[in-house]
Amino acid sequence: MVITMDVPGADGLGEAVDALRSWQQDGSPWQLHPGDLGWFWRSGAEATAAALRIWRRDGRILAVGLLDGADLLRLTTAPDVRQDEELARRLTEDVIDPERGVLPAGKVAIEAPKDALLQNLLPEHGWRLDEPWTPLRLDLTEPVQDPGVRIEVIGAEHGHVHAAVLRASFDKSAFTTERWHAVASGLPYADARSLVAYDDRGEAVAAVTVWSAGEGKPGILEPMGVHRDHRGHGYGRAITIAAAAALRELGSSSAAVGTPSSNVAAVATYRSAGFEALPETRDLARG
Repeated sequence: MVITMDVPGADGLGEAVDALRSWQQDGSPWQLHPGDLGWFWRSGAEATAAALRIWRRDGRILAVGLLDGADLLRLTTAPDVRQDEELARRLTEDVIDPERGVLPAGKVAIEAPKDALLQNLLPEHGWRLDEPWTPLRLDLTEPVQDPGVRIEVIGAEHGHVHAAVLRASFDKSAFTTERWHAVASGLPYADARSLVAYDDRGEAVAAVTVWSAGEGKPGILEPMGVHRDHRGHGYGRAITIAAAAALRELGSSSAAVGTPSSNVAAVATYRSAGFEALPETRDLARG
């Protein structure tokens, strides 16, 4: 059967989310998660659909890619076709040719599971390893420790609080209350929670959104931030512990997060919350 690629409409988002949910496995290399689509939903359902690329064979979804910006494709496949040569060659052809409508010409990058055959084919076309990322994981078999600060699960009436903390956590962030509501309206948010940590004076100091992929599957933190005026007091560790607890309540088997290895402070924060740093992973880049 011929492998095809398409860009879904907004009515096809559910199928992509369901595929990503079904592919999540503990012990699998770092890969695109339904929560990544959920966080991208801040731009709206139509924009999320336009950023997706879906590869199929005989109607079955084999691979899903998310254009996270114009120059980065975050791609994963069904676990049983990671070494499928036909799929790997079709993905390679689509990725390297700007005319295919996946990535533009010039400097671009692709994130893909490190056990995918695609990782061996792209270097034959001049792609090289990019900067390293550190994935971190926490097993959720046992209850996690108390975060030590007040944590609230944020609903629609307090979405502005969560948005304000995240906006104050990242330079040049444009995350607004409207975008928070867009995230909360997305299909993946049915398995998500937004949390805010408060200090002793009742000020919101840190925020996180956690995304489950369903019972017994790994969940992720995306994003986590500490208000720039409240750093250095352990609030990053506290909100990370609270995130892990929330994922356990949602039925997740583990909690995962990824950060650039150069962000030493972030890696240290996650490790202080009990997360184990896994072997580094690297995108492949061209140009």
